[in-house]
Amino acid sequence: MTHQRRVSLLAVAAGLPGVVVALALLWGGDYAPPVRWTASVLVVGLWAGFALALRERVVLPLQTLANLLEALREGDYSIRARNPRADDALGEVMIEVNALGEVLRRQRFHAVDAATLLQQVIAEIDVAVFTFDGGGRLRLVNRAGERVMGRRAADLLARSAAELGLQDCLEGEATRTFERAFPGQSGRWQQRRSSFREGGAPHTLLVLTDLSKALRDEERQAWQRLIRVLGHELNNSLAPIKSTASTLESLLRREPLPAGWRADARAGLAIIAQRCRALYRFVQAYAQLARLPAPRRRPAAIGELVRRAAACETRLPVQVDGGPELTLEADGDQLEQLLINLIKNAVDATLEVAPPAAGSVRVAWRRRRGQLELVVRDDGPGLASTNNLFVPFFTTKPDGNGIGLVLSRQIAEAHGGTLELVNRPAGPGCEARLRLPL
Repeated sequence: MTHQRRVSLLAVAAGLPGVVVALALLWGGDYAPPVRWTASVLVVGLWAGFALALRERVVLPLQTLANLLEALREGDYSIRARNPRADDALGEVMIEVNALGEVLRRQRFHAVDAATLLQQVIAEIDVAVFTFDGGGRLRLVNRAGERVMGRRAADLLARSAAELGLQDCLEGEATRTFERAFPGQSGRWQQRRSSFREGGAPHTLLVLTDLSKALRDEERQAWQRLIRVLGHELNNSLAPIKSTASTLESLLRREPLPAGWRADARAGLAIIAQRCRALYRFVQAYAQLARLPAPRRRPAAIGELVRRAAACETRLPVQVDGGPELTLEADGDQLEQLLINLIKNAVDATLEVAPPAAGSVRVAWRRRRGQLELVVRDDGPGLASTNNLFVPFFTTKPDGNGIGLVLSRQIAEAHGGTLELVNRPAGPGCEARLRLPL
């Protein structure tokens, strides 16, 4: 039985006892027949009219509420209940429905704005973005993707990854770097792939980034820095050699030779020999930097490596604060050389500002977030600038060659780690922080 029929039957049943009593009194009393019939019709009519009115009073608000909810379900948030009363139970329901419609309207506007912004960002970013459905068919591509494929989006959408030549990008490693010539663009690419669900169905997001321009820019900057340092070092050696050789040549051309020419010649040749040795050390340092071999990984105990490297420094006692006994899969010889370089630099910095008895160098390590974090602290003057720390052959030491830190960072990165130098947060001095994966 429907709700409307139940309401009608209950309304009729509510008035039935009164109607029966009224009719019994009318027909059992001493009334004329016209009066009886007129009164009976009036009682029955009122009974039916009130029953129908009660039915409409209950059913119509529910139908109105159903229409409001249907409008919300269909996404039409402009329809509202008219003049709801806060002191009425039905009015409170209508007020809440109106409030729900307003909230949904605002949320839809925010969602539309966010979706529009996201589409604009995806369209404008300079990386190729592709979205494939579960069947491997293209569902979304941005402008960069159109340039890579050399075709407009209308010609690409709904095509399979195999037809577009991207099937191998949907297989294998999710993140990788490769060389590829696409129809519209070629170069070195970085691929990133992830999965998401839309409407309950699985989709694949593929992002291709062109690394060629960035690599060329970095390569050009590296060459510029290297040539600048090489030119500086070569000029420092060749200028005095040229000047001294020119002086000796003019000396030996004199007839007769002046007194003391032998001593002048020996002094000039000594200067040439000294600058040649410096230039030879510079070339050897460059060769050492360029020939760093790949690490040969073996189990290496970090505590033993640190203590061995600290024992190599004799100018100043190195305090090993220690840490947990950890074992790395690493090239022990390269890591030991890295630690020797860091400790040597720390001792050099400490001796600049303090006598050997006052300053100290400390080494400590710990496990943090799945990594080994090793710190070498000194009591030196700290870092005035970090811009040239890892520039090859740049040094502020009179007898330095400028490759120690560069070589150390290469070793750290070859092991999947990082190396940074920062000023100590509390007090003077510097900290060298080495992080390696465990």
